[in-house]
Amino acid sequence: MIKIKIFNGDEDSHHDAYLRIDRSKMILRDFLAIDRTILANQNTFLAYIRTALTLFVAGVTFIRFFDLAVVEIVGWIFIPVGLATFIIGLVRYNKKRRVLDKIMTVKNAPRIKQPGNGKKDD
Repeated sequence: MIKIKIFNGDEDSHHDAYLRIDRSKMILRDFLAIDRTILANQNTFLAYIRTALTLFVAGVTFIRFFDLAVVEIVGWIFIPVGLATFIIGLVRYNKKRRVLDKIMTVKNAPRIKQPGNGKKDD
């Protein structure tokens, strides 16, 4: 029995495994799974943005409206953490989007056949 190791812990080789899939053998379910993955990737990016914005606004609020030194220090920490969260989310989103774009734009990709028997109704 031949074993094929698809994922060895390296994220790039994991993405390359998707590119080795023969699109001519994919069925509608597979294309819909890719669409769900694209939507999940977008949803995750929006969560990163939401978290980054919350951290940034909380940091500005702590600095602007509180006179305690400890709270102000926490505010100054929250601002770069919020920015870093946004950058990490953006990088991860773009990396996954590029892989998904490669999967969806493989050369000689087959068209999905429409249901029907090819005969015109009289």
